[in-house]
Amino acid sequence: MDLLSIQGSVDTTPLLSLPSPIEPLSFEGRSLFLKRDELIHPHFSGNKARKFHYFLTHQFEGITTLISYGSAQSNAMYSLSVLAKIRGWRFCYFVEHLATFLEQNPHGNYHGALVNGMELCIGKPPQSIDNHTLMIEEGGRQAESEWGLRVLAQEIEEWRVAQGFESLTIFLPSGTGTTALFLQKALNHLAKGRSRVYTTPCVGDRAYLTAQFTMLCRDTHHHPTILSLDKKHHFAKLYKENYKIWLKLQQQTGVEFDLLYDPLGWRTLLAHSELFSTQTPILYLHQGGVLGNESMLPRYQRKYKDLA
Repeated sequence: MDLLSIQGSVDTTPLLSLPSPIEPLSFEGRSLFLKRDELIHPHFSGNKARKFHYFLTHQFEGITTLISYGSAQSNAMYSLSVLAKIRGWRFCYFVEHLATFLEQNPHGNYHGALVNGMELCIGKPPQSIDNHTLMIEEGGRQAESEWGLRVLAQEIEEWRVAQGFESLTIFLPSGTGTTALFLQKALNHLAKGRSRVYTTPCVGDRAYLTAQFTMLCRDTHHHPTILSLDKKHHFAKLYKENYKIWLKLQQQTGVEFDLLYDPLGWRTLLAHSELFSTQTPILYLHQGGVLGNESMLPRYQRKYKDLA
């Protein structure tokens, strides 16, 4: 049964492939493990499935409309369009600007969300909403996201115990940092500090990501460890180094990763060789988002023809 064929159902959890698999991985001579959250479901997967799990599995009496906002190629936008379709809700998504080319040539997350019935609105989201409307913050940056991240932490902790590992080093790239924060918080409770979450800021810098953590949780004990590269990184800019490592990942692992966040994530992880110098196994979290490659990949191919 297709997840998208269920209208208004709440009991959709059995249709999700949970727990997602964890596989051994070798890349650039490094051995680690990969948590494949992109395999949760073709239409509802990755960190967005985790962050929006609460809205999938809980009752929302009287809700008829879902509202959110962000960029016109957001992974969250597409996942929310799936969520709204499952729940039978109208979905209104606000963007500040829509590029003419994208409007005339819908593709990637934008096209997928339109197919799912998204209504695109140009401008800022409303400041107040009625009792029939649910507002989800950009990228799922809100307290309800903690629900699904607890489920993820439980899966990781059960796997760690089954493998007989004393502790784990967990790595993922961050946008708002919501996933990394709530994952660390949940693991602190479950694993008693045995496992540590490391992340790198993809959207802003260290100060930005720290501020995002603090907005959701003031207790710095639950804040993940932030790692970064020496050179400043501009979000969504086409870096040759990003494209090169993405191609290498495909060639060496056979796994497709997101082109927006994962290249910086892998570059940062490999740059911090101290993480590999201990006996603690490393677990990289695949957060999905590969539908966005439909729009990113042609841009890279046009700019770096020598690598295609």
